[in-house]
Amino acid sequence: MPSRKFADGEVVMGRWPGSVLYYEVQVTSYDDVAHLYTVKYKDGTELALKESDIRSQSSFKHRKSQSSSGSPSRRSSSRSRSRSRSPGRPAKGRRRSASQSREHKDDKKKIIQETSLALAVLILFKPSENNTKRYNGEPESTEKNVTSCIILEQKLKPDLEVKRVLEQYSLRSRKDDEKTEEIFSEKKTFVAVKPIEKVPSKTKELEFGGRIGTFMLIFLLPATVFYLLLTCKQDDPSLLNFPPLPALESLWEWRVFGVFLLWFFLQAVFCLLPIGKVVEGLPLSNGRKLQYRINGFYAFILTAAAIGVLLYFQFELHYMYDHFMQFAVSAAAFSLALSIYLYVRSLKAPEEELAPGGNSGYFLYDFFTGHELNPRIGSFDLKYFCELRPGLIGWVVINLAMLLAEMKIHNLSMPSLSMILVNSFQLLYVVDALWNEEAILTTMDITHDGFGFMLAFGDLVWVPFVYSLQAFYLVGHPTTIAWPVAAAITVLNCVGYYIFRSANSQKNNFRRNPADPKLANLKFIPTATGKGLLVTGWWGFVRHPNYLGDIIMALAWSLPCGFNHILPYFYVIYFICLLVHREARDEHHCKQKYGLAWERYCQRVPYRIFPYIY
Repeated sequence: MPSRKFADGEVVMGRWPGSVLYYEVQVTSYDDVAHLYTVKYKDGTELALKESDIRSQSSFKHRKSQSSSGSPSRRSSSRSRSRSRSPGRPAKGRRRSASQSREHKDDKKKIIQETSLALAVLILFKPSENNTKRYNGEPESTEKNVTSCIILEQKLKPDLEVKRVLEQYSLRSRKDDEKTEEIFSEKKTFVAVKPIEKVPSKTKELEFGGRIGTFMLIFLLPATVFYLLLTCKQDDPSLLNFPPLPALESLWEWRVFGVFLLWFFLQAVFCLLPIGKVVEGLPLSNGRKLQYRINGFYAFILTAAAIGVLLYFQFELHYMYDHFMQFAVSAAAFSLALSIYLYVRSLKAPEEELAPGGNSGYFLYDFFTGHELNPRIGSFDLKYFCELRPGLIGWVVINLAMLLAEMKIHNLSMPSLSMILVNSFQLLYVVDALWNEEAILTTMDITHDGFGFMLAFGDLVWVPFVYSLQAFYLVGHPTTIAWPVAAAITVLNCVGYYIFRSANSQKNNFRRNPADPKLANLKFIPTATGKGLLVTGWWGFVRHPNYLGDIIMALAWSLPCGFNHILPYFYVIYFICLLVHREARDEHHCKQKYGLAWERYCQRVPYRIFPYIY
């Protein structure tokens, strides 16, 4: 095991990723497993660098003094030595041949080209003076740019000198020279352009209570779902009225499991249809971009047509209400099997394809959070598919089944106003998500989180069976509301939806194309990562306006259920806790990612979710 070269706290020169420029950094820690140094730049940015990308300050000062000292005496002595007789050199005083003159001119052209390359690199990486309308990928420093130019010159010039001497003395065949020139040209391109591939390090900071917390959540999440559904079926659905446990054999039916499998694979077929545009996701840690087919809304239309055909042939969709617990158990069993498959296949995944947050080395933690970032079977992305298709569209189908069950059980000619509001509000939310499907590619679920038990259970069980809790509650506990109350609840939902959609659209459009003329009125704080932090619009109002819209909509979904029991409001309580957790997680992640720029942003936007409150 190689010993580390630089100590914690030592001030060294670190190479900026994707360039040949070095900046003064301080070593903060060292990863013995990945052999990476965590360094901190002067602007607060923290990055993980290889030992080969770090040099001591003394070596830089030595090179700088050599390049600036270039005294005439040294140059003249070099010229006098080059003019001495050698076996391959013509006698003194003899004129150069035409071929030698041409070689000499070619050498001058190469030196000029090399100088131009160095200047191009400096221009490319020089920070802008205007910090409010341009991204900067590196810290600002004129002195450092000069030092970097000297380093680049010292690094490239010896190769030019060696090449010129070899050509002058004809020490290689012309074929070898052409190969050398090709290799040298590729080397120059690599130095100036090719970005450094990041090697994912082990996950150091564990979330969700670490290994013990994730172990408990693997059992607690299914237990919570089953408890809510059993409680909702009781005549007195009080959270303190613990429901009796049903017989185990009554929780499983192969026919129900077959229906669930049919639903899952039907959505997979819709996802694979060659309809809809293909877009690229955000760059991964290795610079690669994955492609995604955007056809979720088409899948929703095809599903609606299929459900319409079933209803036309008098298929009893309320069958789902009668076997709701069995469907939930089937979905939980399938998500567990899928999670095991995902973890086993992740053990063979390349290191650069592992999730930043699920690479701890602890089995249970990585199994829960997801070890592989984007597991794919060919071009079929399992995580992306489960995020929106089977669970989200299934949520709408379950709500429709509850509406039909209410009409049948209570002999209604049309559903209640409360049921219509719940179905309409949540249908709008799902259709919006599918219509703006491309926006999910910028979320942490896709860019940061691995695909493990947490997302598999959340997408396939929690979303369809917990989010439909209000509709399930109204079947057994009908609630009557007046039209003025319904109108007020509708306005509340519209306000929450407007905040949610406009904030998300603002963020996604800015991430995709910050130079869009439609966003010219937005101001932002540039960061060292090349991205900007919006300080006007919704993101200048609170730090997470999309979460604010989510909470307002969740409240509007629960109000039609009345105030007789707190169970329908479990979703609101859960959603607030979830978003507060996500907000704290986002805060920590952004502070690490953006450094001092995030601190400036927090000073400009002090409120996190609720203005003037939190």
